[in-house]
Amino acid sequence: MHGRLFDYPDPRRLDLRASVRAARSEWLVRVHLQRAAVPVQVIADVSASMHFGTRQTKLQVAADFVEALGHSAFRVGDQLGLLAFDSTTRDDLFVPARYGRGVGHVLATKVRESTSEVTASVSIAGLRRAAATLAGRQALVFLVSDFHWPLVELPSVLDLLVHACVVPIVIWDAAEIAPPRHGALLAVNDAESGGQRTLWLRGSVRARWSEAVVRRRAELAQLFGKRGIQPFYVESAFDPEAMSRYFLEAIA
Repeated sequence: MHGRLFDYPDPRRLDLRASVRAARSEWLVRVHLQRAAVPVQVIADVSASMHFGTRQTKLQVAADFVEALGHSAFRVGDQLGLLAFDSTTRDDLFVPARYGRGVGHVLATKVRESTSEVTASVSIAGLRRAAATLAGRQALVFLVSDFHWPLVELPSVLDLLVHACVVPIVIWDAAEIAPPRHGALLAVNDAESGGQRTLWLRGSVRARWSEAVVRRRAELAQLFGKRGIQPFYVESAFDPEAMSRYFLEAIA
């Protein structure tokens, strides 16, 4: 970056070309800032509901994100690690933060191939234990989930990550956020309980469906907004360009 010679009085770093182009016609000097590596951690929800999806499961979408994150972390020299949870902390999926060209692929493969019991719903205790391993550390933490679970205790988890920069990655499938346009009957399965039922898609049911999605977005916005955090939404497929815009807007 450049600074004014008045603020950084070192003529040895004078940049004549930049000074000529300066809008206010002042002497500019080069200012070099040393970059510090930042540990990057993914806390991934691998519960039964994450195995739902139409074109691909939400877990596969999460894996696509992790793989892209691995490439980015390698390019800038950051370490990348993985923590996972469902009804408990998934120690079998734990990967300590490490640096390397293939780390993202390794982590993504573990996420893609992870299995979960049909009744393995999210337990806030599992998430809290995963977050506790990062408590007090400075890091960039991506919390990846569909957040289809009670949020009442999530603030206590975020308190553990107060020293980290937390980015919630909310993954939803298109079939979850809007009822089908055609057909009056819809057979549904609860991904976590295994229960089955049939819905009659009356106008009132469609309206309540849409209202529930809007209400959930508002709840997430309010919960994270109190801590100055903005969730990043992924619907059916991960878009790297949208992720780049998210960070550019965050620092604007």
